[in-house]
Amino acid sequence: MPTPHVESVKIDELDCWRIRHNGAELMVARQGAHIFSYQRAGEQPLIWPNKAAVFKTGKGIRTGVPVCWPWFGVFDRNPQSVKAMCQSDQPAGAHGFARTALWELAASEHQGETLRVDLVLPVPAGGFPGWPHQVDLKLSLLLDDQLHIRLTSHNRGTDTVTLSQALHTYFAVSDVRNVQVEGLDGTAYIDTTDGWTEKTQAGPLHFTAETDRIYLDTPAQLSIVDNDWQRRIQLTADGSRSTVIWNPWTERAKAFDDMADDGWQGMVCIETANVLGDVVTLAPSESHTLGVSIASTTL
Repeated sequence: MPTPHVESVKIDELDCWRIRHNGAELMVARQGAHIFSYQRAGEQPLIWPNKAAVFKTGKGIRTGVPVCWPWFGVFDRNPQSVKAMCQSDQPAGAHGFARTALWELAASEHQGETLRVDLVLPVPAGGFPGWPHQVDLKLSLLLDDQLHIRLTSHNRGTDTVTLSQALHTYFAVSDVRNVQVEGLDGTAYIDTTDGWTEKTQAGPLHFTAETDRIYLDTPAQLSIVDNDWQRRIQLTADGSRSTVIWNPWTERAKAFDDMADDGWQGMVCIETANVLGDVVTLAPSESHTLGVSIASTTL
C-alpha cells in the first residue's frame, strides 16, 4: 500500500521501500524487513553505506538493521530453552529465519508529526519450517526527528515460546579507530574473541582489534562519539538488557565476500538484543517489544 511517503523500488533481486519524512530517507528491503539505509538531509549517513552489500534472494544483507529472530547468532550458542523451540534435523542457520523471510507492508500513517510504517511477517499454517509456533511478528518504524524501531512478538499459540533476538545495527562512523562508545563503564561483558571469558568494561570502549562482545545488564542509553564527524549517535533501548558490539577488523573483513577489505573502518555494530540470560519467554497471549531509538546530535 504505497503512499506519498512510501515508494516501492527494486534493487537487484529485492523488492524494497523508500520512506521519506521530515528530511529523512529510510530504505527497507521486503526481505527481512531489513533497513539498509538511513540518512537525514545535510548529514552523514547513520547507517553504514556498504558498497559491497549484496541484494540477492535468500541472502542476508550485510549492513543496516538485520532482524535476528527467533534466535541470535550461532544456533548452538543459544540457551537450551531457545534451541528446544526448533524441531528440525537440519542445522539451523545463524540469526534465525526472519532476516531472509518476505514481510508485508501492513500500514503507513501519520501520528501527529510522526510517520509510522508497520511491517508484518505472515505466519504459515502450522508455523515456520522447523519452528512450529504461532508467534506474530511486527516491525514498526517511526520517523520524527529520530528513528524509532520496534520489534513486537505476540504469542497467539497455546504453548509457551522462548526466543533470543537482536536489532543488529551497523552504524556509519568516520573511522572506527577514532570513535568511542560511552555508557558502558562498569558493565560486565562476555569477550567472545577471548574464549568467551567474562570481563568488566573500564571507561569508554575504544576499538583497537577485532571486537565481539556481549554486554550484560546494559544501561538503556549508549552513544557513539565520533570526533572526526563532530557527531554523537545516541541510542535508547527498550525491552532489552543485553547489547552486542562487533567490528570484524582486518582479517575477518577479508573473509567476507560482501565487504571490502577496508570496510571495517567505516562501521561499528551496536546490537540491541535479548541474548544469553536475557532471552524472552512468552506465555500464550503474551507480547514483548524490543526497541531502539536512534538520534544524532553535533558535538
